[in-house]
Amino acid sequence: CSAGANKPVLTLFTKKPCPLCDEAKEVLEPYKRRFILQEVDITLPENSAWYEKYKYDIPVFHLNGKFLMKHRVDTQKFEDQLRKVELQSD
Repeated sequence: CSAGANKPVLTLFTKKPCPLCDEAKEVLEPYKRRFILQEVDITLPENSAWYEKYKYDIPVFHLNGKFLMKHRVDTQKFEDQLRKVELQSD
């Protein structure tokens, strides 16, 4: 198995401070070996488009570039989508 090569990418749109983001990352902790977490700080100038889109909604999660969920981690939805992506890459 090529570990890491086909792992799905979970993108977290965040800013500092973000207690909800920290909480979300804790909820995702048990799954962390199954995906690559990429954090996007929406307050950085190069991310201004994301800031406009998500400034009132963080944390926002995209899985492999597709919108997945916002505000809180829906573990059931996350688990389902993660499994789908994993099956596609096998």
